[in-house]
Amino acid sequence: MLHLRRSADRGHFKYGWLETFHSFSFGDYVDPRHRGFSVLRVLNEDWIVPGEGFPAHAHRDMEIFTYVLQGALEHRDSMGHTGLIRAGDVQRMSAGTGVEHSEYNASSVEAVHLLQIWFYPEAKGTLPSYEQKTLAAASDRSLSRLIFSPDGRDGSLSIGQNILGYDFFLKEARQMVFTLASQRRGWIQLTQGRVRLFNEVLEAGDGAAIDGFSEIAISCLESAQGLFFDLP
Repeated sequence: MLHLRRSADRGHFKYGWLETFHSFSFGDYVDPRHRGFSVLRVLNEDWIVPGEGFPAHAHRDMEIFTYVLQGALEHRDSMGHTGLIRAGDVQRMSAGTGVEHSEYNASSVEAVHLLQIWFYPEAKGTLPSYEQKTLAAASDRSLSRLIFSPDGRDGSLSIGQNILGYDFFLKEARQMVFTLASQRRGWIQLTQGRVRLFNEVLEAGDGAAIDGFSEIAISCLESAQGLFFDLP
């Protein structure tokens, strides 16, 4: 099964300070057909205007992953963490028994563009935790990188769920293959460029749920960047 989630079909809201697209039901966007996939619950693409952001709010029992595409996001939380998440940085916050945090655009002139992704945890009621990592700048070649895993292998962030998360960069006319074990599912989210997935063309903002395939070949039609999740 391949189910496409086209960019234009996502929930879309403009609040003045925030433009946001929701792949799944979230907040004011309710769509019974799209409530998540596997343990993937929320996939929001946000643009936040300079100096604005989300005031302090609470979470619990959720693995929250932030991937900044442009600009810098200022993070503060009730565990005492403060700092900037810049383009090229990845952040994981395990809400566990409960945590409050705020997120603001750290710039007075530049919008911040990010993906915020939530996964259901493997176990509820764990202690809240936080982790952030700066990735090396993407090279001029095609590559994929493991950015989170259950055990933090190969320098990735650790996450409290049986997931492998990758980001990938593809140059035109190149191909990349991800392999799924039996009973595993995948999600691709394209953030830049154009690719061919099986017989479908994906463009920036498009996502795809994948079930029943062992090899997922992504062929680049125009210099591309995205995320791939290997899910239970």
